[in-house]
Amino acid sequence: MTSQETLNKEDEERGPEQADTLQPGLKNRHLSMIAIGGVIGAGLFIGSGSGIAAAGPAILISYALVGTMVVLVMRMLGEMAAANPASGSFSEYADRALGRWAGFSIGWLYWFFWVVVLAVEATAGAVILESWVPAVPQWAWALIVMVVLTATNLASVGSYGEFEFWFAGIKVVAIGAFVAIGLLAVFGLLPGSDNPGAGLAHLTDSGGFFPEGYGAVLTGVLMVVFSFMGSEIVTLAAGESSDPQRAVSKATNSVIWRIAVFYLGSIFVVLTLLPWNDKSITEDGSYIAALNSIGIPHAGQIMNVVVLTAVLSCLNSGLYTASRMAFSLGRRGDAPAPFARTDRRGVPRAAILSSVLFGFVAVFFNYKWPDTVFAFLLNSSGAVALFVWLVICCTQLRMRGIILREAPERLVVRMWLFPGLTWATIGMISFILVYMLFDDTAREQVLLSLLVAAIVIVIACWRERSRKASRKTSRTG
Repeated sequence: MTSQETLNKEDEERGPEQADTLQPGLKNRHLSMIAIGGVIGAGLFIGSGSGIAAAGPAILISYALVGTMVVLVMRMLGEMAAANPASGSFSEYADRALGRWAGFSIGWLYWFFWVVVLAVEATAGAVILESWVPAVPQWAWALIVMVVLTATNLASVGSYGEFEFWFAGIKVVAIGAFVAIGLLAVFGLLPGSDNPGAGLAHLTDSGGFFPEGYGAVLTGVLMVVFSFMGSEIVTLAAGESSDPQRAVSKATNSVIWRIAVFYLGSIFVVLTLLPWNDKSITEDGSYIAALNSIGIPHAGQIMNVVVLTAVLSCLNSGLYTASRMAFSLGRRGDAPAPFARTDRRGVPRAAILSSVLFGFVAVFFNYKWPDTVFAFLLNSSGAVALFVWLVICCTQLRMRGIILREAPERLVVRMWLFPGLTWATIGMISFILVYMLFDDTAREQVLLSLLVAAIVIVIACWRERSRKASRKTSRTG
């Protein structure tokens, strides 16, 4: 008997109230804010300055290209998730459409990506908190934020949703206010603004719109693509809501304006308030530099609060996402059976604790061996976002036919111009991966990520072969 069959049998014996299932504890407002805030990662606040320095105003095209790709991927994922909401989302769909090896591989790679992110975000938050309260060492702050958010996730899915509602709310309000205030300043409508040079002319007055050449757009793509990771979280969370189909449909339909406002809108504001080559953009950060340019007092501290909120939001969602993927893998027999256990509140405690344990280990590596062991973890998980999006595209090509054959009425969200746009998206993602191989700064990242992916796929194929051999032996015996 497989671990999946064992779990199902024990669920029947325990009864529906005690079965190992996730509970619908997320409200519509939780999912709405998770969907909105999911596309606003800490990378937008921290990494945008480097992208602007590398490509100039043309970074807007880089953000638009990646944003379009993410919109298309989310549309594909939304089609599958609305038809069949699942805690493992794309991993479960890949399992069915492409084979057990695909679901196993992308599920574990995605889990690996998020447990490394836990260490990155915990450290980033600790740096900010230590600057405010230097009496507490950085490692202690990292421990504190990890423990607090672990407790939140262990309490109930509702407590996760409530924390994320407020974290995401602060990010949304902050970005919205930044765009509104910035546009007023750009068009000379902000009272008291002391940046008379602000305006659309900044898009071309310092070497033109492509000051670093047309190829810089692709360099910019590599620098900004990973700041979009997280938009798919809402499809995992939808499985714990009372109306998952409606939640997924709403989230995928709104992803266009979210990316347009939060990414393109905010970067446009920065580029019109300051020349792209202003040193303060890289020294202070793009958002702080923009706020300082129009005389907003305490801009640095304001943005530190917003960045800390974004970090905590990413940490909170990262722990949730990793644990739900581990739970899904456990339910399918691709992870230790305890991962598939839930308590009476529907919380997968073993999956959460195991995920945070690896997060703690990664934090330790970051402090002990930042340039060797942790650098390897960081680089070997760096391209996983692109792998996930590529698998989503390939899965959707197969899942459309499965849905139409089994339950066509569930196809309430449809990918546009199928299959043409699906193949075009596969081409875009593949091009980025190949281009990374020729980029000096990205080559190591993609090669190490491919190495780890290859190892996981080999393990997946070996497991599947062993499983088939075991079934064959049991039948003949």
